[in-house]
Amino acid sequence: MESFLFQATIYLGAAVIAVPLAARLGLGSVLGYLLAGVVIGPVLGLVGAETQDLQHFAEFGVVMMLFLIGLELEPRALWDMRHRLIGLGGAQIGLTTLLVMAAAMGLGLVWQTALAVGLIFALSSTAIVLQTLSEKRLMQTGGGRATFSVLLTQDIAVIPMLALIPLLAVTTPVALSPDGSMQRATDVQHSDAAHAALSLVDGLPGWGVTLVTLGAVAVIILAGVFLTRPVFRYIHHARLREMYTALALLMVVSIAVLMGMVGLSPALGTFLAGVVLANSEFRHELQSDLEPFKGLLLGLFFITVGAGISFGVVLGDPVRLLGLTAAVIVAKGAVLYLLARLFKLHGRDRWLFTLGLAQAGEFGFVLISFSLQQGALTQGLSETLLLIVALSMLVTPLLFIVFEYLSRHTATARDHPEDEIDEVGQVIIAGIGRFGQVVNRLVQSAGFSTVVIDNNLATVQTMRTFGFKGFFGDPTRPDLLHAAGLDDAKVLVVALDDHSAAKRLVTYARKNRPDLHIVARAHDRTDVYALYQAGADDIVRELFDSSLRAGRYVLENMGLSEFEANEAEMAFYHQDRAALRDLAELWDPNVPIAENAAYVARARAMNKALETELTAKLDAEDARKSTAGGRPKR
Repeated sequence: MESFLFQATIYLGAAVIAVPLAARLGLGSVLGYLLAGVVIGPVLGLVGAETQDLQHFAEFGVVMMLFLIGLELEPRALWDMRHRLIGLGGAQIGLTTLLVMAAAMGLGLVWQTALAVGLIFALSSTAIVLQTLSEKRLMQTGGGRATFSVLLTQDIAVIPMLALIPLLAVTTPVALSPDGSMQRATDVQHSDAAHAALSLVDGLPGWGVTLVTLGAVAVIILAGVFLTRPVFRYIHHARLREMYTALALLMVVSIAVLMGMVGLSPALGTFLAGVVLANSEFRHELQSDLEPFKGLLLGLFFITVGAGISFGVVLGDPVRLLGLTAAVIVAKGAVLYLLARLFKLHGRDRWLFTLGLAQAGEFGFVLISFSLQQGALTQGLSETLLLIVALSMLVTPLLFIVFEYLSRHTATARDHPEDEIDEVGQVIIAGIGRFGQVVNRLVQSAGFSTVVIDNNLATVQTMRTFGFKGFFGDPTRPDLLHAAGLDDAKVLVVALDDHSAAKRLVTYARKNRPDLHIVARAHDRTDVYALYQAGADDIVRELFDSSLRAGRYVLENMGLSEFEANEAEMAFYHQDRAALRDLAELWDPNVPIAENAAYVARARAMNKALETELTAKLDAEDARKSTAGGRPKR
């Protein structure tokens, strides 16, 4: 027990230290987890052989992640992805397998072993890529959707790969004992029998396996449609919050077990269950219950990957191992880049697709172990492949950093060329999402001309459908801004979702037009301060005004008159705006707000002043009404 607690302390402590540090440096949480594993494993030697057992447990985080992703996808959306699942995903697996197989045969491997190697490296890391896409909010981009389609296809393809590998045996099948030593397959028949006892398809003919597999899938779908509501109602009567968490875990675990019993991927089964429940009223409950478990298990998985890298072996032959790892990434990248061009992915989407999937994946560990057991790989080759897979996964966060660099420094090229702006307006609106649309309609309804620029083609085309003219292009490009009339415009509205792009745009506009009035949208107070320093005149927090209206409704229903609630709202509004300008002078981008003593002291004093001002106003209004025979003073 003490040993377990000591190991848990090491893993959790490494995560708590490394991940926030990596996030502060802009490297992302995945690289933080991987580096934490490297430090506590190969560098300090605090963890050892138990990492392999933990990795099998932590892989359940991938299962939960796909369940949660399925909750975000309606069945219609999955059906709409069918062409990419079959075409893009299938082509990626096929072409990568053939290319790697040809290279392996060129290095002297027999075709059976070379094919097994090709199948292993055709897969990418579902865990790392989807986690990074979610963190960087890239899942809904064209490249993100294409990447997800390929990853889902790869997870499905693992099943036929496992069926094919036994046919590629070139040596006597072997198996790994629990301590990692080698033994003949005949020595592990008892463990195989125990595994078969949990199988529903062992010993069945082909048609029987098909029927049982389809039956398991049907059970998941029918249970999701007909059983979730009564079960949730039953749990609700217990009035215990932890029962919802227990039910969510039970659903995911039981589905994973059922999928394993019929020989399917647990991740695939839970993804299907998530899709079935995507329209359920319990979707958000399930998401909130499982999200913490998913995050911790995925983090543990990444740590075990980093801890499992044998740097001693790598340093023994670094040129060969690093060269092979680079060759795998380049080969996969070449295939992905070709497919991105064929399937009309452009600009940032093309680079996201190419670099995001260029690594090997966690299912590669499974295929390598299975191929070794079946005799498709030799012991020495399997050890080399395990290192290449782990090293390529370690490099993945760096590939995303390269993607971000290319995104910033490469001109955007899309399947629809950027529009040539042929008119100018008094008001330029950069960004036409939910925020920019309202601004544009209000300004145009008052009789003023606007020029709208947005880099989302679908949004611009939707605008045109409803009779609003907009131009497709990158609003931060100086040539487009000047073509839109930056030199003569009176107002620039910056309504971009990308905070860094918004700051760059404000900085450029202020530098070129000191007299231009700039209205900018901000995400939060920190964003307000950054835009204020960049030169924006009026800065609107995207939820601030709606929050004020909601607060006014609360005051009215607590007994204040409409006039009193409005007075309180306006007093808060003016005081908050004045406070923002005052606090902006104390804000330091290099110091967290909570650690900025001068900022905190000034903010506390302002909050006290606001409370005193509001109380005085309400008391004065009560006194006036009491004197006039109105309601008694509170």
